[in-house]
Amino acid sequence: MRERSGQPLARDAMAYVLAGGRGSRLKELTDNRAKPAVYFGGKTRIIDFALSNAINSGIRRIGVATQYKAHSLIRHMQRAWNFMRPERNESFDILPASQRIDELHWYEGTADAVYQNIDIIEAHDPKYMVILAGDHIYKMDYELMLRQHVDSGADVTVGVLVVPRGEASGFGVMAVDEEDNIISFVEKPKDPPGIPGNPDMALASMGIYVFNTDFLFEELRRDADDANSTRDFGGDIIPYIVKHGKAVAHRFTASCIRAAEEIEEYWRDVGTLDAYFEANLDLTDTVPRLNMYDRDWPIWSDAIVSAPAKFVHDEEGRRGMAITSLISNDCIVSGATARRSLLFTGVKMGSFSSVNEGVILPYCNIGRGARLSRVIIDSSVRIPEGLVVGEDPELDAQRFRRTESGVCLINKAMIDALK
Repeated sequence: MRERSGQPLARDAMAYVLAGGRGSRLKELTDNRAKPAVYFGGKTRIIDFALSNAINSGIRRIGVATQYKAHSLIRHMQRAWNFMRPERNESFDILPASQRIDELHWYEGTADAVYQNIDIIEAHDPKYMVILAGDHIYKMDYELMLRQHVDSGADVTVGVLVVPRGEASGFGVMAVDEEDNIISFVEKPKDPPGIPGNPDMALASMGIYVFNTDFLFEELRRDADDANSTRDFGGDIIPYIVKHGKAVAHRFTASCIRAAEEIEEYWRDVGTLDAYFEANLDLTDTVPRLNMYDRDWPIWSDAIVSAPAKFVHDEEGRRGMAITSLISNDCIVSGATARRSLLFTGVKMGSFSSVNEGVILPYCNIGRGARLSRVIIDSSVRIPEGLVVGEDPELDAQRFRRTESGVCLINKAMIDALK
């Protein structure tokens, strides 16, 4: 593990992951699961990145707030994240919206999702709170952000990305001074402020915040008494602190974890089908921009007991093989070909079938002779024999969810409608 100087602040911190979002731009992929529960990278879920960052950073007290269609997410966390031990002062709390404050309100916003569980957090007595979004793909050492927070004397430290100004309008954007003190915070501005000395770039919020716990509780209680608040960190809590306290930006470049082969900081919001598709395919590159093989900073997930992947048949036109692809456990590629694709756990490919640029989620079955290009196939879908996708854009758009870039999302209901 990488060396750090001084006593780790993570020992006194609690990570609180906001994982209640629907992720509606992922369309049918989130019909039955919250966005943080969506599969990613061959064997993980999106939420595993924030949780793994917390564990790898040394944080051993974690809470996860859930709300929208949380069953799949909760089941995953029970299976994959049940190794925390109370006798070692470790904890892992799953916190569904349970009307703890009164019987009328679920979580009304990101800040309210923390406010309603103040009593549970107080029982763990953390000195610092690391508030995390549960729906982004990245590797980051939160210990370094905690260290900056303490050294700067900030009321809140906000994780930020440096992005081109033209791309910043979809984020919360900060104007900062020469010392990265935040002087304004605006949600999704039409004309984002530039960075001092680099006016063509802007600082966009990552949805990561560090607070001293006592200060956070004071702000949450103040906000709860404000009838005009939307109970949101980005919309209410952070702008108030910027105006009345000290808010400091923490640049992702200062704490991003990169293996030796990774040449750039990698952070992705996989909130659209195209972004989700491209981020998955990034992993198939010979030198991927996100290294999932870094044993110093592993991405933890459910260790499913399953057989190894298997490739069978070796004759012309019927050869089981995968090229520039990730093939997970329990997959059988039977006289079929996968190119620049990800086959998640338990995928079966029948003879003479092919997948070119595919994200095939767990336990799908691809029938004999099917030809699939630029597809996302939801879990447990059975692709009929001989189905062709990716060669006739008009036909694809009639039958499936097709994006402007030509990616087709296929789920069980769409296949059933073909019959």
